[in-house]
This record gives sequence, structure tokens and C-alpha cells, in this order.
Amino acid sequence: MAPVLEVHGLVKQYGAHRALDGVSLNIEAGEIFALLGPNGAGKTTLIGSVCGLVRKTGGTITLFGHDVDADPVTPRYRIGLVPQEINFDPFFTVRESLRIQQGYFGQKADDARIDELLSALSLTAKAEAQTRALSGGMKRRLLIAKALVHRPKLVFLDEPTAGVDVELRRDLWNYVRKLKAEGTTVVLTTHYLEEAEELADRVGIIDQGKLLLLEEKTALMKRLGERVLVVHFTEPVAALPGGVEGQLAADRRSFTFTERAGTPRSAEVLAALFAAKLPVADVAMQPAKLEDILLRVLNGEVTS
Repeated sequence: MAPVLEVHGLVKQYGAHRALDGVSLNIEAGEIFALLGPNGAGKTTLIGSVCGLVRKTGGTITLFGHDVDADPVTPRYRIGLVPQEINFDPFFTVRESLRIQQGYFGQKADDARIDELLSALSLTAKAEAQTRALSGGMKRRLLIAKALVHRPKLVFLDEPTAGVDVELRRDLWNYVRKLKAEGTTVVLTTHYLEEAEELADRVGIIDQGKLLLLEEKTALMKRLGERVLVVHFTEPVAALPGGVEGQLAADRRSFTFTERAGTPRSAEVLAALFAAKLPVADVAMQPAKLEDILLRVLNGEVTS
């Protein structure tokens, strides 16, 4: 099956600043793809270029098999975008806003679809409220509903949970999983890296307009993830067993071991401590985090 989105050599130049510097990637049908990077890395510029909000300087974009230079309109009817900024008319009701959005995409009013989204995003009670009366979290929910109301096959979620409560974040996670199950492709940008860790099938890391890494998430976590084993002792220990590498604290009452690719497993290290009859009081394991991998890639410690 052909990719839903193909980007090749994408460049966006603002004067002397190159916001996108030859980015190439494919997004496969039905996957959740997390595009990660610091502020100003080029994430929103990339999304805007695909969605037609930013005029690219160079490169090619192919959506659903259509080159957007040759046909900039047809494939974009199948895209949904949740932008970072709140951007709807404050004088319409929530339901009216969603009906208008359906019209923008050439669809007839479909109240059943609107009711489905209102329920999924806990907006039913606000259906007839004017949008200017909504709280910040409710406005964010409405943006998500607007992006999905025309049943797009490719959805961009650009910082969808920025500044919202935990409840909305969890609701959105559940709905993203539902979209994936229905065959919708999702591209997610977020600074809440637990979202990407929880949801993504693949991860791309971008900085200063360059794509630094592109990899399947599970493989990435296995290749670059670091788990930390922390062991506390009931009394100071004289020495670690032979062959056990790690850091013994200055007071000799605790021990830290970092498990990464190429090292023994934490379970093997812990077994060696017990076999040596060291006075183990407490054991804690800190799991590998996507956040740590991101920081290492951005700092140039690891590459693709």
C-alpha cells in the first residue's frame, strides 16, 4: 500500500532562516506518527506545508498519491488539522461551528456525526452554547471536533493537549486509538512526551529544520532506551561483586546501574547482588523514557 503522505527534500526559507532543510519522510496508512522536537524545530512549518497553510520553498509533497503542486485541493479534502491556536468565530454555537466546518469540506449537514463527536469529546452539554462562552479546555475540545467532523483519513494533531487538563488528555488518547482502529492516520506533535510514548507507532525527531531520526518506537526504545536500577542497602557495603558494574554511592548504602543496549540486564545484576548476600533493603527500577532519548538525540549524543 502506498504511503498516505510522502515528503521529499522539503525546504521552507524565511529570508536567511531555513525553517525546513531538506526534510524527507513517509507516513504510512493507519499509523500514529509522533513528530518531536523543541520549539522552533520546524514541526508546525512542516504540517502547515502539507496542509496548504505554508508555501514551501522547495521539495515535493504527495498526499494520497496526488502531487500537491499539480492538484493542491483534492487531496486536502481528506485532511483534518488541530492547530495550536484557537481559531474559530466566537459568535456561532458549538453545533453551528461544526455544521459550517462540514460545509467547508463540501459535505451536507450531518447531525449524527456532530452528535457522535460532541459525545466523544464531552461537549454535548455545550452544543448550543456560543463558542466565546467556552472555557479554554472546551475550546480545545471544539478544535479537535472541527478537525474530525468531515471524517478525514489523515489527521494532524499539533500540540492538541497544550494547556488542558488531564481528563481531556486521557479522552483524546482514547479517541486517537479509536481513530487508528478505524484506519485513520494520525500525525501528532507534542511536548508531553508520555503521549508519544503511549500512542505512537513511529517517531521522528526534528531540530533546526532537519530530520535527525526516524524509527519505529519500540525498536527505538530498545536501541537507545536506558533503564536505571537503584538498590538501597541496610548498611554500608564494602564492595560490589566481581563483574558488576555500576555506581556505588559515597556512603556505600546505595547502588545505581544503568541498563542499555550491550550491557547485562538489570535482573542479572540484581541476581548477582543477592548471590553475594549483600544487605539489600529496597529495589527500584526507573523505566526507559522517550524524553531521555529525545534529549540525547538533540544533544548529539546519538544518531540514527
